[in-house]
Amino acid sequence: MALYVYKFGGTSVGTVERIKAVAEKVKKAHDLGDQIVVVVSAMSGETNRLIGMAKEMQVQPTEREMDVLISTGEQVTVALLSMALHEIGCDACSYTGGQVKILTDSSHTKARIRKIDDSRIHAHLKQGKVVVVAGFQGVDEHDNITTLGRGGSDTTAVALAAALKADECLIFTDVDGVYTTDPRVEPKARRLDRITFEEMLEMASLGSKVLQIRSVEFAGKYNVALRVLSSFTEGNGTLITYEESPMESALISGIAFNRDEAKLTITGVPDRPGVASTILGPIADANIEVDMIIQNIADDATTDFTFTIHRNDYQRAKTILEQTCADLGARAVTGDDTIVKVSIVGVGMRSHAGIASTMFKTLASEGINIRMISTSEIKISVVVDEKYMELAVRALHAAFKLDQAVAA
Repeated sequence: MALYVYKFGGTSVGTVERIKAVAEKVKKAHDLGDQIVVVVSAMSGETNRLIGMAKEMQVQPTEREMDVLISTGEQVTVALLSMALHEIGCDACSYTGGQVKILTDSSHTKARIRKIDDSRIHAHLKQGKVVVVAGFQGVDEHDNITTLGRGGSDTTAVALAAALKADECLIFTDVDGVYTTDPRVEPKARRLDRITFEEMLEMASLGSKVLQIRSVEFAGKYNVALRVLSSFTEGNGTLITYEESPMESALISGIAFNRDEAKLTITGVPDRPGVASTILGPIADANIEVDMIIQNIADDATTDFTFTIHRNDYQRAKTILEQTCADLGARAVTGDDTIVKVSIVGVGMRSHAGIASTMFKTLASEGINIRMISTSEIKISVVVDEKYMELAVRALHAAFKLDQAVAA
């Protein structure tokens, strides 16, 4: 008897008909003798509807009350799915995160899981029941309802799989796996049979929307076998593990991109110890995350300091940097919010030379100017003008032959 955690996203449970279809899929697995725990999101659009109502009440909704409100979306779904399972003869019981109990810290709207009490779930599984758990939520030590942030149901599923020592965690979504890049940008993108945690973590952090990055981190930390597959079509999806398969031992596994980039540059900064901290300290204090950083030292004992941030933080960060510029006696602040980041990812980079050269030559041949470069052991990222994003992705996909399956 195997134990599986199934997770269904908002699109998969977006209508009554789709919830019934999920129930049929769950019952089919349960009838084979497997123990099944199901984690569900709110029905698609429900969370946004609730947030909209909150903002009609308060311009800046109180975070504690916001968690109480938006956690109700998942509570609706777990009840409806349990009803659907009962209707087709499958014994099931539903639980909110607090009932499980999923204990989190007290960071409302972005809480992190600390501990899961799995005793109640195991008791019901031994009775032959399907256990349906609300994703995205938990409670803190004071029994306040908390939520895990957007995409948090993925994290709930992986955390439960780790706590229950499940054989596998299956993430059912509206795509049938992880692709070499977004098929909407490159129609020749190919679904991967498997990918390593390291590669998936990089892909998620670089803009791939298939899985929430925290769920991948959790799965890697606790070695939870993770599979992404479609709710609507049959197939094996993509398995995410530590194991590198020879069938997927390409130099490059995928291309990620992020449209939400902006960059800021402060020029003519006095070149002295601690200047980087002086520049980035106020940015960090404003809770603005910095991504890529480049520093160029000039002959006149000054430096130009450039960094990228999320596009939504551009104006706020620019205002902060202009004050820092005045305090330092630097020359000027310039910025650009019409850039994108394009990245190639692959564990094969560790043992093969020439990957960066191929990437840069490919972009140059298409007339695409590289504005910034960042590298790690298994990825290379470049910043280019936004208008070249799709061309860059397609050109790199072809250059690294990602449309071709890797031979054994």
